[in-house]
Amino acid sequence: MGAIKISHNFITRVTPERMFKALILDSHNICPKLMFASIKSIEFIEGDGGVGSVKQTNFTEASPYRYVKHRIDALDEEAMKCKYTLIEGDALVGKLEYVTYEVEFEGYGRGGCICKLTSEYKAKEGEEIKEEDIEHGKDRAIGLYEVLEAYLMAHPRAYT
Repeated sequence: MGAIKISHNFITRVTPERMFKALILDSHNICPKLMFASIKSIEFIEGDGGVGSVKQTNFTEASPYRYVKHRIDALDEEAMKCKYTLIEGDALVGKLEYVTYEVEFEGYGRGGCICKLTSEYKAKEGEEIKEEDIEHGKDRAIGLYEVLEAYLMAHPRAYT
């Protein structure tokens, strides 16, 4: 099987600049604090957050996964875009070679933004990607966005 590409948008009441800073530039600090029940830590194992950096997310015992590694492929702070690839970890469930994510934040309405997420799932030779696996990943991503949005709404000076 080849690759499956899906896109979805998430609208927030937070500015694109704040969402980008929190979710992309500082996710290694903010996500373990907000998602402490499932994320134990996020650390750079290569690089310092720029293109080519690799960061590892370690999950708690409550999560169905132990860890994942993402490589940052492109980062454009001015355009508020990022591309990164899930290159290793048990979230690949032995069926996927990788998952590539492209994230873009655009202004929307009065002070809000549209978070555009495109994911490409590349199956290993002879493996099939199931729609429910993709939906589960999508639901987890939207859940993270919602938690981050709630935090930023409650803390209007954070990431300004």
